[in-house]
Amino acid sequence: MAEIRSIGVVGGGQMGSGIAQLAAVHGVDVWLLDTDSQALTRAINSISTSIQRFVSKGQLSQEVATNALQRIRCTSNLEELRSADVIIEAIVESEDVKKKLFSELDKIAKDSAILASNTSSISITRLASATSRPRKVIGMHFMNPPPIMKLVEIVRGADTSEETFNLTKALAERFGKIVICSKDYSGFIVNRILMPMINEAFFTLYTGVATKEDIDTGMKLGTNHPMGPLELADFIGLDVCLSIMKVLHAGLGDSKYAPCPLLQQYVDAGRLGRKRGIGVYNYRKVPEATTVLSRI
Repeated sequence: MAEIRSIGVVGGGQMGSGIAQLAAVHGVDVWLLDTDSQALTRAINSISTSIQRFVSKGQLSQEVATNALQRIRCTSNLEELRSADVIIEAIVESEDVKKKLFSELDKIAKDSAILASNTSSISITRLASATSRPRKVIGMHFMNPPPIMKLVEIVRGADTSEETFNLTKALAERFGKIVICSKDYSGFIVNRILMPMINEAFFTLYTGVATKEDIDTGMKLGTNHPMGPLELADFIGLDVCLSIMKVLHAGLGDSKYAPCPLLQQYVDAGRLGRKRGIGVYNYRKVPEATTVLSRI
């Protein structure tokens, strides 16, 4: 089996930067690509902070941390990914945008390169149709945040080869992950179950059954979930949750997957969760009241 020495990661957001960090820590050279130079700056700062946190907890040596940071190179030029053995896409959850990227990657990547998508719901078969190498296209869905969460969900498209699957599985295991495998149906395994629960939590709030705090407390204490569904939605991003629900609704054709109107309204209002400072909950720091002392 060919050894994977270098990967490209497209997308400098939370998922892309986390995947880049994970690969670098495990000895893989990384090109991290984003068209936004500021996003790359934020990504490197986030990776550096995260790695140092692992060092301070005694989970990484300083030598491994230093070497990992040296393995990551940033770029806004797609051509830099020509030498990558695997390219992992971690951009916006839009089929059209992903297809356009896969078509471009197909033209510049070397013939042996695997094109993997971190999509959490979109058909791998349809993404592969935008390329001339459907046998080398696969879903590699990391959980958020990738350096911490132990799971990777691997999704084979209709034409994904056994070799591509084995190489991708071996890479995930090299990263210390536990692998589960899904057939190529909307939402795969995790989000097929998780997102309808989050959507139902929004309906519970929307119809006035309970407050957001009681909904989350009920699920945390009543079902032993570490986070309530509304809190989790804020962490994931309400726009991502809405996008996945739309994929489930369209792909599975059942009205039970129709997104809650309240979820749609929050997204329309720009209330996307933690990344925007407000979602179901408000994360913005309230300025402390300043006391004006009168001068006598």
